[in-house]
Order: sequence, then C-alpha cells, then structure tokens
Amino acid sequence: MQVLAIAGSLRAASINAAFCRAAVRLAAPGMSVSVHRSLGALPLFNPDLEADPPREVRELRAAVARADALLLASPEYAHGISGVMKNALDWLVSDEAFVGKPVALINTSPRARHAHAALLEVLRTMSATLVMPASISLPLLGSCTSEAQMLATPAIREQIRAALICLQALVGSGAAAGASFPVEPR
Repeated sequence: MQVLAIAGSLRAASINAAFCRAAVRLAAPGMSVSVHRSLGALPLFNPDLEADPPREVRELRAAVARADALLLASPEYAHGISGVMKNALDWLVSDEAFVGKPVALINTSPRARHAHAALLEVLRTMSATLVMPASISLPLLGSCTSEAQMLATPAIREQIRAALICLQALVGSGAAAGASFPVEPR
C-alpha cells in the first residue's frame, strides 16, 4: 500500500512535517509512506493554467494518483487552513485521481479545531473518502515537536503507528471506499 503524506507547512521546524517523516519510519509492514516535499514550489492556483498545468502541479497530481491513500497534516493559521495546503487542494479539485481518494487527516494540535473543521469541509466538497478512524489529533505542540521526539515518545509513537495500521486495514479491506460527500443524481 502506497501512502502519500503531505504537510501543510513550509516551516523548517514544522511539527506537521516532522509528523509526516515519523510516519515514514513507522509504516506498517506492507505499507510505504512517502512525503511530498514541494508544496512551496506550486504556483498560486490559476484556472487559466488547467489546460496545460505547470510541471509542479503535474508532479503533485501524479503522486496523488499513484497513492492508495493520503495522509494530510496541516497547521492552523489565523483560524484557517494554511495557504500552501489550500493552494495544493485547489490544484487537486479538478483532478479525477483525487475523487474518492482515501484521506486520513492528522491534527498535531487539538486546539487547532478551526482549520481541522475547514479541512474536513473542503475534503468532503472535493469528494475525498475521509477515513475518520485513522484521522487523529495528537497533543504535540510544545512537548513533542520533532521527528526524533515523536519516535522516542512511546504513547505518540504508538498513536501514529495505530493510525497507519487503521488506514491500511480500512483501505485494504475496501471499507474506506467511496467519496465522503454525497453525490446528487443528475
């Protein structure tokens, strides 16, 4: 099973990026987690470029298409979704490979509920398949902010591993199939 982890922060010391790197190291047998590292290279979303999208957009879309599931970890900025995460999602809106894609949403700061709720709404609107049992909130802010700390903290390490095992089980069994957003008949 191929999982693409995407952090919604460009910050070098990002807790969300550290989470994604920790997930790579904690992947269950039969699972491969890779981190998409070039959200900062994406141009601002422009529908006029859809006919011939820039190389960075094509690379993101290809990575999403290859993945069996996505693992999204994004911070909250001013009670909203980070700009780089929203920009990436905007580029994926018209990508057929995203429709029905299983997504686990990770919240590395439980007090960041506004962005988390907004991301859930955006992902539902984009017809992602939200894998809620694998979507977790971790109290990392202020105590466990690096990949090394996450890996060295048994409770955090086990929560990450459990979320990955849950994602693998639900996606592998087909229990996560289908878009989370109800589609109206035409």
